[in-house]
Amino acid sequence: MNTRLLIILTYLSGAVGAWAKPAPQFTADGFKVPQPGFDFQFPRDHGSHPGFKIEWWYLTGHLAEEGANGERFGFQATFFRQASPDGNTDLFLSHMAVVNVSTGEFLHQERLNRPGWDAGATVGRLDLHNGPWSLRMPKADAEEMRLQGGVRAEAMFDLQLEPVKPLVIFGEDGVSRKGAAPTAASYYLTYSRLAATGTLNWQGKTRAVTGLAWMDHEISSSQLDENQVGWDWISMQLNDGREIMVYRLRLRDGSSDPASTLTWVDANAQPMPQPFEWQVVSTWTSETTGGTYPAKVRVRTIDPASGQSVSLLIEPMVAAQELSGDLGGIPYWEGACRVRDETEQVLGQAYMELTGYAKDLELQ
Repeated sequence: MNTRLLIILTYLSGAVGAWAKPAPQFTADGFKVPQPGFDFQFPRDHGSHPGFKIEWWYLTGHLAEEGANGERFGFQATFFRQASPDGNTDLFLSHMAVVNVSTGEFLHQERLNRPGWDAGATVGRLDLHNGPWSLRMPKADAEEMRLQGGVRAEAMFDLQLEPVKPLVIFGEDGVSRKGAAPTAASYYLTYSRLAATGTLNWQGKTRAVTGLAWMDHEISSSQLDENQVGWDWISMQLNDGREIMVYRLRLRDGSSDPASTLTWVDANAQPMPQPFEWQVVSTWTSETTGGTYPAKVRVRTIDPASGQSVSLLIEPMVAAQELSGDLGGIPYWEGACRVRDETEQVLGQAYMELTGYAKDLELQ
């Protein structure tokens, strides 16, 4: 094993004791806290969980226009439910983004609404909407989803999403740690490989598209721990049929919180955590917000199939993929990427999210 990775593994193992304290049932302001051993029931738990303070359903994907010379696209669709401080009502914030990888054009939009005609999240089944955007699982006995979204009149998509692999529940005993505080945790549910088919209208031209998508559903009441200023997250879909999820929680001094984690998902959808090292290879500065973000990132980890150290280069397909956060108040970079090995061979595709670079998230 690589010596640096061994040091990281030892560091993370030493932090487990700080997370061994039983989690309280509720936060100080009365919201539920994720508990170990929760009995997930589906389709019920694909739906909303109003006892928790914050929840989001997050989809990213890579699409290709059918035909030998078809254009390539990436998309993001996120639906947030945020409880008010008194827990009596919710706010619904949604983000949409589409990037034309072939031309380098990037479009994004946000919507913010109160519950009712304009927005909502159903309890007991997956049925979300915010304005004309929606994510639904129409059949109670099937996991197929329909996603409808877009960016103003410039880009619109209508996609059918079908799981290629079973749902993954990240974390230990069903709880994904986000820090040492007992309340800093989430339920983290993921479809790491979804077959996508449908249509994409880009600037007036409708085309048939196919591709792969990734879906996260997180349920929490306290995400950022004290002294955390942001996070880096990557979902990788490798050509060999496996996936990797990695999130790095950044502390104010620039180091990584011990709760940071990398997990492989094998061909049978089994999660396999491994130690990792994060290295920024290059940066990109936004002309809109002034934030300087990592651009190319190298992730070193252990391949659980071989036990050998591997080096993965995450390379943005388009440099400018920043969402300015006009309504939510939090600018962040979210973009379509390639995954390369040390010989520059393409191993797969990815989406990378980088927060807290243009604005400190701890202050939000």
